[in-house]
Amino acid sequence: MERMEKMKVSKGLVAGFWIPTALFALAYAQLRLPDVAAAFAHLGFPPYFRIELSWAKLAGLAALLVPVVPARLKEWAYAGFAITLVSALVAHLAVGDGAAVWSWPVGTGVLWGVSYFFFRRLQKQENIDNRRSRRSSA
Repeated sequence: MERMEKMKVSKGLVAGFWIPTALFALAYAQLRLPDVAAAFAHLGFPPYFRIELSWAKLAGLAALLVPVVPARLKEWAYAGFAITLVSALVAHLAVGDGAAVWSWPVGTGVLWGVSYFFFRRLQKQENIDNRRSRRSSA
């Protein structure tokens, strides 16, 4: 009985991680480049920064989506996304953009938060499972 409950929780945690993480990744994939270039220009950023940030986001998404990537590297990816999302919100507020514009980083930030929450829960569950298996094999 206990084994079955553990499997249900694990499946729920896995779904809780993958659904918002996939939506988070799709949110970045849906951006049209001309719109992004115009937004960066509106915010006063140089064109090279958009390209640099795009590559960093691509690397971060790969770190989050590829299962064999170590948890520590995923943590760094989450940290990088947190910085970019907060920076995007601050930049939009600084130039006086309305909620229709700055709601994008806020909404994406919510997906980021849910993904990170479930990532941490999965890590905690994995650590508990590893300790239990070591005790039972000893």
